[in-house]
Amino acid sequence: MNHLINCLKSTKITSGSIKSTCILFRSYSSTTTPTIDYNTLIPENGNIPKSLLDKIGKNLHSSHNHPLNIIKKKIQYHFQSKLSNDQVDFQFFDDFHPRVSVKSNFDELLFPKDHVGRSPNDTYYFNKNQVLRTHTSAHQNDILRDGNRAFLVTGDVYRRDEIDAVHYPAFHQMEGLRVFSFPSDGDKKSHFDPSINFYENQEYKNNKEVKIVEEDLKRSLESMIRGVIGQDLQVRWVDAYFPFTSPSWEMEILFNGKWLEVLGCGVVHPEIMHNTGLGHDRAWAFGIGLERLAMILFDIPDIRLFWTEDSRFHDQFKGVDKSNPSEKGKKLQDIDIKNIKFQPYSKYPSCFKDISFWIGDDFHSNKFFEFVRECCGDLVENVELVDNFTNPKTNKTSQCYRIHYRSMERNLTNEEIDQIQFNLRDKIESSLDLKLR
Repeated sequence: MNHLINCLKSTKITSGSIKSTCILFRSYSSTTTPTIDYNTLIPENGNIPKSLLDKIGKNLHSSHNHPLNIIKKKIQYHFQSKLSNDQVDFQFFDDFHPRVSVKSNFDELLFPKDHVGRSPNDTYYFNKNQVLRTHTSAHQNDILRDGNRAFLVTGDVYRRDEIDAVHYPAFHQMEGLRVFSFPSDGDKKSHFDPSINFYENQEYKNNKEVKIVEEDLKRSLESMIRGVIGQDLQVRWVDAYFPFTSPSWEMEILFNGKWLEVLGCGVVHPEIMHNTGLGHDRAWAFGIGLERLAMILFDIPDIRLFWTEDSRFHDQFKGVDKSNPSEKGKKLQDIDIKNIKFQPYSKYPSCFKDISFWIGDDFHSNKFFEFVRECCGDLVENVELVDNFTNPKTNKTSQCYRIHYRSMERNLTNEEIDQIQFNLRDKIESSLDLKLR
């Protein structure tokens, strides 16, 4: 557990890069001057590897007895039983397809053209108009236009990222949103004014209605996280930036002596409310990663385990959810997860191989990480940069990466890893325009 906590803590989101699988919202520094239009860099035929396309339709979050399904139902139960009433009835959406438009994934969520989240180094594109969703917020605006005022959306999402125990290109998230109406003395007018910078305007942030929404958001989410993890849990709030909410926060919890970030949230940006026909209303939204929460609660040490078909993993969660999956539409029952901890069935030894190459100006580590995944599959446990050298005479830069191999299910032989590594070296120069050392 200590190793897991250290890994999770080290994935704290930092400005300019994605460092977390935990939250629905991508956190980046905002920019005031456009630097690059990432739409111009999208490959004509997309950049999605076949191995990732094969993940679509697995729907682990809907698989009965899967730990992600258990966590999903725990959260849904709390919103259904504790946060719904005669005025507010949270609806659940679980089966939206992950292929979405760039418009719904970015444009309608106010991502500027130069937002690094649009970069094909971070996002998987089918073409310039369609992506594999990077967050379930991609469905938010359509759901609002359909008249839903309180809902949770769960699904698989996809991002190009590094390789380690807590990062995987496909993972699962849940978004929640609630709309608030306030009495008006006269005709209701939209709160959106294009002349106001809602990310910085203090008058807006101190508005009475915004404060009411903020208080309900924090109260609801603290109630939810304590309902899932434990009532004595300590929680704190950290200011954040997201394109589609303002003000915005990240929630951190004190778990085993460490502060861990578990979700992102905020008051929905007035422009989004205006564009969905709800400009006279307010709303809050949040996003949470199911893998992060399941790893914490069940002591699951490696994110690859969620995708394993090994019965030694899945049998440990059988019977935890005592509901009948064939009984659709029934009220959810709370699931007791106390003392449910993953028991490693074996710790197979790892081995590592180094690879060094000269990089070009357009090199991006995420391209290399993905190439490693494609060539070597899920046998790769971790890839780390161990050396970065610039030749003072040629001004060329060389990098050395250490690739750690470990199977979750069997012993690996040095001969088979040598063959995998040889295959990687054989293809890397022609595929990534790199020069091996």
